[in-house]
Amino acid sequence: MRILESTENRSARLVLTATSLSFFLIILDTTVVNVALRQIQVSLGASVTGLQWVVNAYTLVFASTLLTAGALCDRRGAKHVFVAGLILFSTASLACSAAPDVATLVAARVVQGVGAALCVPSSLALLTASFPESAPRARAVGVWAGTGGIALGAGPIVGGIIVDRFGWASIFFLNLPVGLAGIWLALSYAPTTCRLDSRRLDIAGQVVAFLSLSSLSGACVEAGSLGWMHPLVITGFIAFAATSASFLFIESRSEYPMLPLSLFRVASVSTSCLVGLLTNFAYYGLLFVLSLYFQLGKGYSPLKTGLAFLPMTAVVTVANVVAGRLTARFGPKFPMAAGQALAATGYMVLACAGVETPYAMIMGPLLAAGTGVALTVPAMTAGVLADIEKPRAGIASAALNAARQTGGVVGVGVFGSLLAGGTGGLIVGMHSALIAAGVALAIGCVVSVIGLHVPKAKLRRKSGF
Repeated sequence: MRILESTENRSARLVLTATSLSFFLIILDTTVVNVALRQIQVSLGASVTGLQWVVNAYTLVFASTLLTAGALCDRRGAKHVFVAGLILFSTASLACSAAPDVATLVAARVVQGVGAALCVPSSLALLTASFPESAPRARAVGVWAGTGGIALGAGPIVGGIIVDRFGWASIFFLNLPVGLAGIWLALSYAPTTCRLDSRRLDIAGQVVAFLSLSSLSGACVEAGSLGWMHPLVITGFIAFAATSASFLFIESRSEYPMLPLSLFRVASVSTSCLVGLLTNFAYYGLLFVLSLYFQLGKGYSPLKTGLAFLPMTAVVTVANVVAGRLTARFGPKFPMAAGQALAATGYMVLACAGVETPYAMIMGPLLAAGTGVALTVPAMTAGVLADIEKPRAGIASAALNAARQTGGVVGVGVFGSLLAGGTGGLIVGMHSALIAAGVALAIGCVVSVIGLHVPKAKLRRKSGF
């Protein structure tokens, strides 16, 4: 019996290793590419608009297919979906590293996004099956989520080191051996989960959701080169409005909606999702803008650019632990509102920076921005689950992640357009982008205060602290 238990524990730990490795790569690829933008621009002759698509293609597909991937996981089994997703992600990473032009690189990033979306919900399903008892499962999910936090913080510095030593293609090529290790571990040790053949895919909702988000992202990205009043840009925004209305109609009538609209009748869910969207709008946009500022404005190398982000990314990684404890003690409203306010202050101060501004003057606002994000993320995660019944916790979490990735897509699109379309050059465009981010975060602070009314005792029971 002990031998059997030991074998089961070992298999569970190896499943945790496989899922954590995959999640690390998936989140890393949302940020690591930013420090390679200058090299990609020179190597492939990319414009700022092209660079936006290199960043956004991945996040766009990841965000728009995440909910459908969860339903597919239920229908086909978590193990098969996870392995398929990791195969797609690894193969696409290899294609990214060998891309001869921007169009090929963007296409490979699209496939990466599909693979990433397949891996995330199936990872959690595999952890649930591998750790049937609640306490070990909670610790396993904590490790899994922690690797994502580390990847988010480590992206710029890891990318800077790799790009500086081996070139931009290496950040994609190195995904391959790690992905292969995850595939082997999953095939060897992951359990086979039950299939829910009754869970139908919301194909119409998925198609319209992708068209809606693509229209919005395309309009924001192309506005930089074409102008905000160009007929194609205006058409993109009209298409976004029409497809969004269609999506709401389809989801309200569907028997198996990919996004049950009733979720958003719960104030804590709608508030957390909106704050998540605003937070990623500002944070992903900041990484894109400051990467170009450090490399094009101040002439930093990729390694030095990664090191310049280190204070912000390090505090995101470390302060998440403290933020979780604050959320457990005070509820999500205080840390979420305080985090948004602190980050907004940091962004507004950064909007005063110029080419000649010493780095020492930039480090303080970066620390404020990183600390603000670290306070916000655990709080919004707890907030979205605070008033949701257990059977709908998975879809609520998926909605939050989709909202956050959508915010990242729009942030890169809007911020890049302000850089590319500004009449005053890089610095003036950067100032406009950072002010827009500060305003967005200030709105998030107000929304947090108004929308969250979660009793502390109730939160403690549901979060497990």
